[in-house]
Amino acid sequence: GTVNVPCDVSGEEFDLPIKGKLKLLVKFGDAFNDENEELLILPHGEFQVNVAQYIYESIILSVPLRRVHPGVKDGSLSDVIEKLESLSPKENKKEEQQNNDIDPRWENLKKLLTDK
Repeated sequence: GTVNVPCDVSGEEFDLPIKGKLKLLVKFGDAFNDENEELLILPHGEFQVNVAQYIYESIILSVPLRRVHPGVKDGSLSDVIEKLESLSPKENKKEEQQNNDIDPRWENLKKLLTDK
């Protein structure tokens, strides 16, 4: 199926195709029991099963952690990518000069912290 999700890079919503399997075994028993993920026990005489929660969990687990719009991958959303690059933080040249002007004794002290 497909799920409409927002892109993690651009924020644009898109339809993400997903695949998943749901294995649920339903048996009859003395009392209702859904403690096991793959086994659902229904009391004798029941004739309906609500599988909405099982389907929802299957869909949620099928969606990848990082969702990237296909337009970002193939470059068709170049205007969004250009805007993101223009808004990205840039390093100050003054900070670079200050880092270069550090007393060498302080550099040796910093090495002591990283040598643990």
